[in-house]
Amino acid sequence: MNVQNIEVSLKRSLEEKPVKQVFRLKRRVKASLVQGTPWVEDLFRFPSSRIKVEFLSTVQGGEAAELSQEELFSLFRPYGRLVNVTSQPTDSKILPRYAYINFRAVRHAVMAKNCMHGVTVPQAGGGGVNGTVLRLGYEQIIKTRWMRDWLASHPRTVIPLIIFLVATTVSVLVLDPIRVFLIEAKITQLFGFADNKASQWFVSKFIRARDRLGYGKQRHKTDQSGFKALEDDRKESIAKIHQWLEDSSADSLFVIQGPRGSRKKEFAIHQALNNKKHVLHIDCRPIQEARGDTKTIVATAKQVGYWPVMLWMNKIINLIDITAQGMIRTKTDFSETLDSQLDNILENTSQALRKIALHRRKQTDEDVDKYLQAHPECQPVVVIDNFLHRSKESAMFYHKISEWAAEITRENIAHVILLTDDVSKSFGKAFPNCVFQQISLEDCSPGIAKRVVIDLLKEANTELRDDKGELDSCIEKLGGRITDLEDLARRIKSSETPQQAVENIIQTSASEILKTYIFDRSSEWSAKSAWFLVKALASKNIIDYNDVLHSEEFRSVEEASLQALEEAGLITITRMNGMPHGIKPGRPIYSYAFESLTSDYMLKVKLDLANLDELTQKESQSIEKYEAELQRVASLPKEAAAGLVPRIKWLGNRLQECQANLERYELESRDLKKTLQGAHRWSE
Repeated sequence: MNVQNIEVSLKRSLEEKPVKQVFRLKRRVKASLVQGTPWVEDLFRFPSSRIKVEFLSTVQGGEAAELSQEELFSLFRPYGRLVNVTSQPTDSKILPRYAYINFRAVRHAVMAKNCMHGVTVPQAGGGGVNGTVLRLGYEQIIKTRWMRDWLASHPRTVIPLIIFLVATTVSVLVLDPIRVFLIEAKITQLFGFADNKASQWFVSKFIRARDRLGYGKQRHKTDQSGFKALEDDRKESIAKIHQWLEDSSADSLFVIQGPRGSRKKEFAIHQALNNKKHVLHIDCRPIQEARGDTKTIVATAKQVGYWPVMLWMNKIINLIDITAQGMIRTKTDFSETLDSQLDNILENTSQALRKIALHRRKQTDEDVDKYLQAHPECQPVVVIDNFLHRSKESAMFYHKISEWAAEITRENIAHVILLTDDVSKSFGKAFPNCVFQQISLEDCSPGIAKRVVIDLLKEANTELRDDKGELDSCIEKLGGRITDLEDLARRIKSSETPQQAVENIIQTSASEILKTYIFDRSSEWSAKSAWFLVKALASKNIIDYNDVLHSEEFRSVEEASLQALEEAGLITITRMNGMPHGIKPGRPIYSYAFESLTSDYMLKVKLDLANLDELTQKESQSIEKYEAELQRVASLPKEAAAGLVPRIKWLGNRLQECQANLERYELESRDLKKTLQGAHRWSE
């Protein structure tokens, strides 16, 4: 039996009993007769669907015949379907001559190479007189990658687009849902310890066992138990807030104003909103006091529960932006700024608030907007504490949070309550298109203040001894500021009498005034301005605003100095019809602290002496300025100087006034120095 019969029998057997591949069950195994001399090699070459056929002569040095496309087709078609047969160009001088055969599948090319490599084509098959040997090899197909070429040739468009798509996909699909969920969990106290029933049960059992053993009794009471009298005094304000929360037509903001130490946060959260489950408290103080964009973003995210912040990703994007700028000579403008980061934080917070407001809504209920307007009781409450704190240093954050608060109020997503220390703040600039409802928290009356102190003492099982009669006079000095009343109760608990406690508070306040308002050289006001107010308010409880503004100490200082002192807490500016009218101490106890400071003769002399030195220096500078102007006028021609006679007279009068002031300051300074020297001799 010859090889042709063996090939036919093998093919027939494979068709009758097909052998299938393990991973490709639909593909059958085929066989063909090897006609040439296969080259078995293990080179680092990969099969391809294209085969390069080289035509070699059987005689060394002879010329090989080039097969036509029809002849090549007839030789290679039995091994698989062909896509194309390409002959070598006629003008090509490359030897040996060659042709390309493209198979439809790689497996067909592999079989053709293994079977036809080294085969000799006779003259009858087109191989010439001496015959032609076929040498086969794989030829890698060079595909036209137009998409890759276009992307590589347009980096200014492609790089920002890729960064945008990757960052947007990660942020929108992965990070933003996590952030919204964590903000919602913070507002609803999902992971809160106090609202968990199991934790409450364990805490109650622990407290009961501890109290039975006699350890730490009464320590588990809340900090608000001592303010029952204060809560009773503010019932009308609490009722006003409750009515506003239940009013579906009240698309307005609520402002709670009051001086420092009036416990606005405790009043809003623990008293007025005690029965409100979903309350978000945002404190502007740590945000405004943060230094740098990174710390500002972290502080803002911490207030609302925004996580993860991914600041490291922003650094990487900045690095990519710089690299892209060096490569393509233009900015991608994709790195996030403080403005965009704050927008993202507030936008995610809005989504969380909206989900909370709609958590009771059913699919059969009315439209979302109508539902939010009809159910104000479902809306969470956002309490923005220390609003407009240090607003002059950085107004950008307040601009952002004001727009955000107005938006969520307008869309009925949440109620917004603003807490501010400065009663003089105008909210019209921050919220130009909003309606405000306002509550002003004043200092307690003497009767309420006494009840607050007694309640705080009862809470700690501390009773007044024989000095109960001193409490009335002490509270009259102390005033009705809540923080001062707490300080008084704390000192009485530590075995001080009320009189001793008040005297210690006065001395502590005096030291605080010296350190914060007079000796601090980095403040926005001068020491002489603060000392002038201390002396003026030591003798009067309230002084006229205009008299202070036109005094010698404030003559060269703008009105912003008084506003800075008010914001710092040294003074309080009273207003009449919206205009500044009077100035009084920032805290009631400051009146007695001012008296204590001015009664210290040595301190008064030193500060007055420093004040006189500064005034003397200013008058000397004014004299030099006026004299320089007179010299310039004297250098002019007589004809030109003749028209400046009124100006010359005015300069002369100003020089006389400055000289008189300078002599008076020097005389007072000389007397103070003699007094100071005499005091030093007496002490020695």
